[in-house]
Amino acid sequence: MFESFSIVFTIAVLFNYINSKWIKLPSTIGLLILSLGLVIIVTISEYVVPSFYKFFCDIIVNADFKTLLLDGILSFMLFAGALHVDLSALAAQKKSILLFATTGVLISTAIVGGLVYLVASLIGLELPLVHALLFGALISPTDPIAVMAILKQANIAKSLSIKIEGESLFNDGIGVVVFSGILLIATATGDHSHTEIGAEIGTLFLEEAVGGILFGLLIGFIGLKLITSLKDNSNLAVMISLAVVLGGYTIASMIHVSGPLAMVVAGLLIGNKVHINDHKSKISIAINEFWKILDDVFNGILFVLIGLAIHLLEFNISYLTLGIITIVIVLLARFISVFLPYSLLKHEEEKPMKTITILTWGGLRGGISIALALSLSEALSSELIVYITYVVVLFSIIAQGLSIGMLAKKIYK
Repeated sequence: MFESFSIVFTIAVLFNYINSKWIKLPSTIGLLILSLGLVIIVTISEYVVPSFYKFFCDIIVNADFKTLLLDGILSFMLFAGALHVDLSALAAQKKSILLFATTGVLISTAIVGGLVYLVASLIGLELPLVHALLFGALISPTDPIAVMAILKQANIAKSLSIKIEGESLFNDGIGVVVFSGILLIATATGDHSHTEIGAEIGTLFLEEAVGGILFGLLIGFIGLKLITSLKDNSNLAVMISLAVVLGGYTIASMIHVSGPLAMVVAGLLIGNKVHINDHKSKISIAINEFWKILDDVFNGILFVLIGLAIHLLEFNISYLTLGIITIVIVLLARFISVFLPYSLLKHEEEKPMKTITILTWGGLRGGISIALALSLSEALSSELIVYITYVVVLFSIIAQGLSIGMLAKKIYK
């Protein structure tokens, strides 16, 4: 895996340089597009230089996308993202964020799962309802990493910006919990009654979601106390923050609580109490710079892998057709899952439909959806689910990511 990781990292740095120097797209979108271009070259090489093609395939397989993201870089990315979020601004929008990250995910899961099941049946594809709901759960969490910088350039309202940012931090963890709950149903044997399965799902939610938040508070508090006890040893402070992520995420997996939620909570606590955004102390500057670089590194690797791994999919017109229709279904579900919770609350924005439009189109899907799809077995329709997940994610990152800035500027001009 180390060899694959090293090569993918090198490609990510090279593509980042090319994008920064000449293409000048948002980095994540630029990396994905360049990776897709490389896939075309590699595909052609299968008939010209078969040994190179095999070498490339081995790199992608050995990189183990699912394990690398879910058990590795996701923890760093969520912690790094949470460090810079203003907790007071987040608290002011807590009701919206809570509804979007919980009720919104559940609504989207149900709508996407139900409609994809119906469409698959209509075009002659076998996809059991519980498998379709698994897809609904893995595609519902939003991943606006690529869009946040564009939205800030468009000068959108601060309250809207924090809604998108806060939702993205929490719904990854909630999405994984929902996915795990449906997975319990999908893999349950006939020996389990509905009551037993329901009890297991309830226990799972308490352990994963509530346990993850409480554990995040614990490790965040310990890390914070250690960091604030230092006077000017910025290097050690950085190492402590790194230990919070590495040790905390590993222990979270061992005690079966949500690692993603724990990382978000710990990052929020440390970032706000150390005043990361103020840049007034050596420690805050060092932690800020370290995690900014690390976030760029792992984002680069993630989006390059998303692009490169697509060549492992075989062309299938029925799967592609369902994938294209699913794009519309996911957008519809996103609109409904935003509109319903949003309509229940009072908001600062004068024209709510503008906000709902941005939240809908800005709800990008990304690496966590692909990683969850890749974690499924063949018995759970993995081939079909991975295919349509890729179609939705590529459209989301490229089409929505490239146009959200223009849409925001047009709406708020």
